[in-house]
Amino acid sequence: MLNIKQLRIPLLNDYIKSDDTDIDNYSLKLQQSLNEQLRVAIISRLKINPEELVSFIICKRSYDARKSHDIQLNYSVDVVLINEAQILNKLSHDKNISVSTVREYKYVLNGTNKINSGLKRPIVIGFGPCGLFAALTLSQMGLRPIVLERGQDVRQRTQDTWGLWRKQVLNPESNVQFGEGGAGTFSDGKLYSQIKDPQHRGRKVLQEFVKAGADEEILYINKPHIGTFRLVGIIEKMRAEIIALGGEVRFGERVDDLILDTDGNKFKVSGVKLTSGEILESNHIILAVGHSARDTFEMLYNKGVYIEAKPFSIGFRIEHPQSLIDIARFGSYASNPVLGAADYDLVYHASNGRSVYSFCMCPGGTVVAATSEQNMVVTNGMSQYSRNERNANSAIVVGVNPTDYPDGPLAGIEFQRNFERLAFQLGGGNYIAPAQLVGDFVINKSSNEFGDVIPSYKPGVKLGDLSNSLPPYAIEAIREALPHFDKQVKGYYKYDSILTSVETRTSSPIRITRDNISLESINVNGLYPAGEGAGYAGGIFSAGVDGIKVAEAIALASITA
Repeated sequence: MLNIKQLRIPLLNDYIKSDDTDIDNYSLKLQQSLNEQLRVAIISRLKINPEELVSFIICKRSYDARKSHDIQLNYSVDVVLINEAQILNKLSHDKNISVSTVREYKYVLNGTNKINSGLKRPIVIGFGPCGLFAALTLSQMGLRPIVLERGQDVRQRTQDTWGLWRKQVLNPESNVQFGEGGAGTFSDGKLYSQIKDPQHRGRKVLQEFVKAGADEEILYINKPHIGTFRLVGIIEKMRAEIIALGGEVRFGERVDDLILDTDGNKFKVSGVKLTSGEILESNHIILAVGHSARDTFEMLYNKGVYIEAKPFSIGFRIEHPQSLIDIARFGSYASNPVLGAADYDLVYHASNGRSVYSFCMCPGGTVVAATSEQNMVVTNGMSQYSRNERNANSAIVVGVNPTDYPDGPLAGIEFQRNFERLAFQLGGGNYIAPAQLVGDFVINKSSNEFGDVIPSYKPGVKLGDLSNSLPPYAIEAIREALPHFDKQVKGYYKYDSILTSVETRTSSPIRITRDNISLESINVNGLYPAGEGAGYAGGIFSAGVDGIKVAEAIALASITA
């Protein structure tokens, strides 16, 4: 099998939708058309006869939209040919044609390994993407983990989350941040990252999602996403596999204490204590609690687990008409079904030294309430798989670092809380969020009337003045950045676009530092900090990969010599 990289075909803009309304049938016809274009391009690139091409598989597809009048699809494909060796030798000058490499994940533990007979079942604290993939991988290797999740199962959690969005009733233990699937469940379901992945852990993450019901296109498109409500059924199927393989998943089980013994100049973990008072013993505990488990961070710090402050970002959610972004990015190709809803990725270095950038961009989505604590307002963004809501939204955030909150490892948490409380007050209470028109914000004028852009945030917004809703340096930097973003996305500085405050949960404000080799806490043997909450991931995909990594570390530690 050979691999061809940088195989480019023009994106057709004269597609005609079938008269019938069968979307699945239309999508199939569209994919068949793309496959035929690709087949022709492969034959031309390899200079072969059609009958010499046996089959091909798409490995990656992206698009080049730098020229909006001539958008190109860029493919990497694996091909099966007749006389592959001869063809490869004939085209040896083409550096983008090579023998295909194996892209499959390999388990570090298999049937030939001997497991320590005295091994206690590993515990996974948290059932977001990191805990999910840690537990799944441990189960697939026969280690029968116990998963402890403070929130509820994904369907009950969905009802609890709607309780805040529709009725303004917050459940502090079951919400956007806590519960099966983690914070990523109520987001765009984005599955892309820039992490290096020579062990193909990322491939495993994508394949497991597909096996559980995600569309196969996530295996090859450059910015794959699943969509919020599709994730619900997918996560349930993955949980069922964990249980079928001997794992245990317990909801409504918050870990209130970590049981530690001394081990020379370090600690070693021996178990956990739950809110109910129950004690579970284990010598291998994965800490995958997510970036908002503030009470857990405080407990760990008080127990002596080494924690350090780390940078994160704060800012607003911004909303534009999705059609504006589509036209700015794709020109006459806007609404082309192959491209879907357009996204963007913006960065600006302000004159005060702060970086302003877009984060968690959600095409055709909505802004949602994402607090996990009473009397605070936090925003986030989400999209369905279709990405067909009227507005595009993204966080526009400013980087902050421990010099901005210098009062200890947990100071970043209180820094976040201060602005979340302020947003609650500015919104008038009851989880209404404060908002302002973009143009009014830049010229420092209070807003009192909506324009064309109607905010999507639920429970609702209150227009006013956001000039004191963030630190002065952040306000200054964002005011300077917004007009400059118009140079990158034409129309971005639209006067009546909406800013909604506040976005604080971009990443964890702390890092639970771990050893680079064993992946254990640097001062607690047997404790494996992982995922976003520990400061080692940034999104569903990288959190899932990190969960697999720590599962491997436990598996290797369980093997007897």
